[in-house]
This record gives sequence, structure tokens and C-alpha cells, in this order.
Amino acid sequence: MPTDDLPEALHVTTDEQLRAVSNLTRHRIMAVLRFEPATITQIAERVGLAKGSSSYHVRLLERAGLVKVVRTRKVRGVTERYYAMAARAIVLPDPGEGGPDVLMRHAVADLEAAPTAGARHVRMAHLRLTEEQFAELGARLQALADEYRELSDPSLPDASLVFALFHPASREQAQGDAK
Repeated sequence: MPTDDLPEALHVTTDEQLRAVSNLTRHRIMAVLRFEPATITQIAERVGLAKGSSSYHVRLLERAGLVKVVRTRKVRGVTERYYAMAARAIVLPDPGEGGPDVLMRHAVADLEAAPTAGARHVRMAHLRLTEEQFAELGARLQALADEYRELSDPSLPDASLVFALFHPASREQAQGDAK
């Protein structure tokens, strides 16, 4: 199924959807389906799960409206279903003050699970910016991510780009939270 047929974004709005994307295994299943449809067997092989576990997680994602069946075919009398993402991007709600950021937790878990022998570019920079510079940098990072997403070729290996531009808690806030 070409990604041109997919809506640009699906906004996570229900508790069922949030629970579905909060699970690391389901996050990895959605990563498998990001560029091309796959069967339960293919998903299980790529994620390293048993077929039964893979099927369970895909059913939860499908029930939450995050993935869908895009094609079926008969194989030795059994109907094989191909699943794909329901949209090009899944937009998570703002976690709110003090709430865990699901996206960042998954990004860190993916980074930790990635082979260390391959090329990796990981950097953290502390900046002092005006509000205008802060907004401009955020827009430039988003534009760069969008530009390279458009260049993505499903035949090439996956590469993940994660960025977080934020104002950290002030020292007073951090000390108050530690009490």
C-alpha cells in the first residue's frame, strides 16, 4: 500500500490509543509497519516475538485504530492479513506537567537496543536562546525531519531521528521536586 493513500497524521486522543502506543513492544511493531505492510508472521520475525504475542499486540493496535488491514490473500486455505499504519505519523498528546513523555522513553529504549557497532550520532547540547531563537530552532529541526522523511526509501535500513527541544526545570523547581 503506498503511503500516499494514508492520512498525514492520526492524533492519539483516547485512553485506549494512549495505552496501545505506551507499550514498547507495540511501539516496535508500529516501527515495522512504518514503511510497508506486513503479516503477523513477518512482524513476529522482525520484532523477535512469538506469533501469538505478535497477533495479540497487533489486535490491540488495530482495535485502537492505529493499524489496519490493507490487504489479504489466501495461502494454503488460510487468509493472510497484511497490516499497515493507519496514518503516516502518530501524534501523541502533550504529557502535561510532570507527566512521562512516552515518545522519549521509547526513543531511549530503541537507542539502548540498537547495535553499538553501527554508525550512531548522539549528542546533547545545552543552549541559551531567546524565545525567538528557540522557536526558530524548533521549526528548523521539524523542517529537517520532514525533509528527510520525504526522502525515505522503504528498501533502505531504518534510521531513527529523535529530538527534544525544551526548557529544563529551573534549579528551584528541581530542588522542590526532590523534597
